Amino acid sequence: MTESSAPSAPEPSYARGEARPPLLETTIPATLAATVARVPDNDALIDCAADRRWTYREFAETVHALAAGLYAQGLRPADRLGLWSPNRWEWVVTQYACAEIGVILVNLNPAYRQREIEYALVQSGASTVIAAPSFKDSDYRAMLATARASCPELREVVVMGDPEWDELLAPPTPEVSAAVAEVTAGLSADDPINIQYTSGTTGFPKGATLSHRNIGNNGYLVGELCGYTADDRIAIPVPFYHCFGMVMGNLAATSHGAAMVIPAPAFDPAATLRAVEQHRCTSLYGVPTMFIAELALLDSPDADDHDLSSLRTGIMAGSPCPEHVMRQVVTRMNMDEVSICYGMTETSPVSTQTRTDDSLDRRVGTVGRVGPHLQIKIVDGDDAIVDRGVAGEFCTRGYSVMSGYWNEPAKTAEVLGDDGWMHTGDIAVMDADGYVQITGRIKDMVIRGGENIYPREIEEFLYTHPDILDAQVIGVPDERYGEEIMAWVRLRDGAPAMTAESLRDFASGVIAKHKIPRYVHVVDEFPMTVTGKVRKVVMREQAAQMLGVSAR
Repeated sequence: MTESSAPSAPEPSYARGEARPPLLETTIPATLAATVARVPDNDALIDCAADRRWTYREFAETVHALAAGLYAQGLRPADRLGLWSPNRWEWVVTQYACAEIGVILVNLNPAYRQREIEYALVQSGASTVIAAPSFKDSDYRAMLATARASCPELREVVVMGDPEWDELLAPPTPEVSAAVAEVTAGLSADDPINIQYTSGTTGFPKGATLSHRNIGNNGYLVGELCGYTADDRIAIPVPFYHCFGMVMGNLAATSHGAAMVIPAPAFDPAATLRAVEQHRCTSLYGVPTMFIAELALLDSPDADDHDLSSLRTGIMAGSPCPEHVMRQVVTRMNMDEVSICYGMTETSPVSTQTRTDDSLDRRVGTVGRVGPHLQIKIVDGDDAIVDRGVAGEFCTRGYSVMSGYWNEPAKTAEVLGDDGWMHTGDIAVMDADGYVQITGRIKDMVIRGGENIYPREIEEFLYTHPDILDAQVIGVPDERYGEEIMAWVRLRDGAPAMTAESLRDFASGVIAKHKIPRYVHVVDEFPMTVTGKVRKVVMREQAAQMLGVSAR
């Protein structure tokens, strides 16, 4: 074989993002101020449930009033403020008010129970909490009253709508306004500004510590790849306490002068579609289960007709999107430029994203390619970069990576090396063009009789069944094979009962025998986090109880 005809060496699974547009080297309040100066009369925030709206000028004035109120109450840069609420305008105003005075916002999951809220407040050292009065079956006011006994650093609790809240929003004195302006001018883009607690599917959650530079740039660059301008209006039904809502939603909007539209305090498919139609939203966010619910509503004979013609884009993230769902989102919801994002709380969150001109196959089959100013690689168990086309652990490095878990250096060291690479725990494959597929979590991979089985592959096959609306696949303990495959399925209305035998008949000869689920469990809904992620750890625990075996 001649030298010219020798096969080329395999390309490594490594990619570096574009160096444009330039990173923002400003704080969140400075970015907001620039937007206010540029588009003061644009809609900034619309709360559909409260029937209220703010222009950018009005929004900045409200944010400044709250920042001044918190400053007058004694809060200073690096103090921690817990925010416990579903999606409402007060959440957004508090987010930006904390940023204006350098107070670290502690995002508290609306679903937290007593033990969890007390842990987060103690672990973060929060001195103040701003909370909604209640949400669903949780009485926040009563829970926080109980928490005071075990949270020694907690000094102030302010409930939205109470007189104390109104006092915080009162017009500030010139002296306090001047003091706040001095504080704002002295902030650095590298200052920590947010503690985001991870889902905590096992044990207590960890608090990812994020800076202005981390989340301000991630929101801005995600918005750039969505093609946002000051003419866009973003419907944000995903929760603000999570990066999807407060970074990819709010910070993407305010860095571009776009409008933030809150359809409802919690996800409601009917309210979301109404908000899109009423406010002529151009972008809609959601996890796949949200889009599935919206599409099901569009199919309902009792549903109102909805004009979704204003939509052009949006973001789908949080978990892999079934192919049939993506195709319907594009064709039936008018979201031709919908973007797929992948990331995690610890990376602010987005590391990869599809582009507006990517083919539908790219958006169905991948989570895009590396974002600007970031690096990604896929490694084996020895931390060596694997060849493209080979599965391994997804790692990322760059401006978006957290400084660490709040006050937990040992846990930080488990995932974040001295070289700045963040190990995600996700299994990924990079193709020749740099596009990435996420095939599962390392912990979710099923090992049956020595065979590595990726649940995503089986789930995609199950979506081809005419009676299956949604599907999740897990591994369950088995004496013979170590693990067996179990499918949890949601069936379409009116579908006949499904058994393991009927599913086996459907799958035989289509997928490999060892990938056919041995067990089938039909459910109305899956165990979910507030952000719409399926809690497979809970499914495995429940499955073990059903089958009478020991959980992994």
